[in-house]
Amino acid sequence: MENQHKRSIADDACRLRELVKYIGDLPLESIHIGALQGFIEGRRKDAVSSRTINHGLKIVRRILNLAASEWMDEYGLTWLLSAAKIKLLPEHDLRKPYPLSWDEQNKLFNELPSHLEKMALFAVNTGCRDQEICELRWEWEIKISELPHILVFIIPAELVKNGEERLVVCNDTARSVVNTERGKHPTHVFSYRGRPLARMLSTGWRDARCKAELATVRVHDLKHTFGRRLRAAGVSFEDRQDLLGHRSGRITTHYSSAELQNLYEAANSVCEKQKSGVILTLLRNPNFKPKSHAKQEATVFSL
Repeated sequence: MENQHKRSIADDACRLRELVKYIGDLPLESIHIGALQGFIEGRRKDAVSSRTINHGLKIVRRILNLAASEWMDEYGLTWLLSAAKIKLLPEHDLRKPYPLSWDEQNKLFNELPSHLEKMALFAVNTGCRDQEICELRWEWEIKISELPHILVFIIPAELVKNGEERLVVCNDTARSVVNTERGKHPTHVFSYRGRPLARMLSTGWRDARCKAELATVRVHDLKHTFGRRLRAAGVSFEDRQDLLGHRSGRITTHYSSAELQNLYEAANSVCEKQKSGVILTLLRNPNFKPKSHAKQEATVFSL
């Protein structure tokens, strides 16, 4: 499949293998939302989320659209006259972000294997995503002669979710983590037993979160934690966008020395040694289940 603009081809291949179990014997013209009901029901029995099922449906929709518009036979005719409409499922079961308190962070990180602990510490201090951290390379490090105390990376656009280059400004904690990894691998910042990792969400992560009694915490929650702490520390919306790598409409890798210093100070405001003391009230219901109407309870955490 022509897919040069997608960054998760390996994940798509896994989803296609799952789809083939249900529709692999069908010709393209027989594939429609009705034919996909077996796939939908089967995945629900596997207890996967609606979003995960939708990822598979999106792949089918893309293939059908290409077959009806771009893919042609030797006679110049498209493979399909028209593409069946593939309607996605409503995602009512999406799990809300779970920013960690300092105590929860310490409990989780204490259970992580050493290599994952360092990656997680980098994540919660930079807001980088799982893939960005696993792929982080030494060649992306940028030296700033007039600001030698600031460590930054520029991640290529093809590895960033929004398709734009991302500036990563390391606070003191993230810089310390990076410096401990120097010399361990020739190309990648983070590695395990001499090899880069494909993802942080591994058996080691799952075991650690269960031991810490934080069984639903995802790697992506570290990014949410960083964002919440920046907000609680009074960091401006624009600076939060830049530090989190969100699309903003600005050229987010063009900064003056003064702007970089400002971002560094903002990122440093959420280092553990500089806890803001701000109290964040999170509405959490530990007994929440989809479609449940249980009363939400407020839990107070110190950032």
